[in-house]
Amino acid sequence: MSLDLIKTATYLTIHLTVGFTVAYVMTGSLALAGGIALIEPMINAVAFFFHEKAWNSVTMRVPPASDRRWPRDQARFA
Repeated sequence: MSLDLIKTATYLTIHLTVGFTVAYVMTGSLALAGGIALIEPMINAVAFFFHEKAWNSVTMRVPPASDRRWPRDQARFA
């Protein structure tokens, strides 16, 4: 399993716990808190995984110290 997937899974666990706790404190309903805690963080975890992939591709293109025009002149997002 790649480190990106492990990082995503641990982030998801924390996010589910926080999401459930906040939703339960605000609503007092286990069912509603469970629904909120499962839907929002799972979608967010998928977005986070692709966000990390995008940043990894950007940071791999960092120019050498002699050419510091990056990121304005050299970053490519595609």
